Amino acid sequence: MVAVVEKARVIQTAKSSANRYRIGMWVALASILMMFTALTSAYIVRAGSSSDWQPLNVPRVLWLSTALIIIGSGTLETARRKLKRESPTAYRRWLLISAALGFAFLLSQLFAWRQLVQQGIYVSSNPHSSFFYVLTATHGVHLVGGLIALLFISLRTRSGGDSEFAIAKGQAAADAVTFYWHFLDLLWIYLFVLLFFWRS
Repeated sequence: MVAVVEKARVIQTAKSSANRYRIGMWVALASILMMFTALTSAYIVRAGSSSDWQPLNVPRVLWLSTALIIIGSGTLETARRKLKRESPTAYRRWLLISAALGFAFLLSQLFAWRQLVQQGIYVSSNPHSSFFYVLTATHGVHLVGGLIALLFISLRTRSGGDSEFAIAKGQAAADAVTFYWHFLDLLWIYLFVLLFFWRS
């Protein structure tokens, strides 16, 4: 009887911990969404009322960036499912692949900036280039946060233990980080379309 009560208490504590991860993730996403909504509004207003707006050509490397972040979302989802199937080795392997794709995405973004600089297009060149640098840099900072979260959950899996509580907590953290990454994936696609295919 005592063992059953103790197990129920552990499960309840694990659920409470999982809820904290989810609430924290939703608060973070809400604040990020508000920030990008404000930036989008400023972008649309400036584009519609500007006589010095000069459209940018899409740097080819941004197509690679888009592919990398989409694939990274898929590998992270695979990692999350491996953890649910209690395969920690495969989970860590897929986390590592996801992190490598995230770093590759950031490098491709820096390479796109370099291409624009070589063309003489800087932050202050015109309103469109200003928004391009600001929006991609802001997205990149949040992606760095996602990479730090990947490192956190990877280390947690190594040292978290095999108790039911540790497993449930690890799964909750993996769910939250994966959802955050999917959000950044969709956000990048949105920004890509906004910056290069939207017309006022």
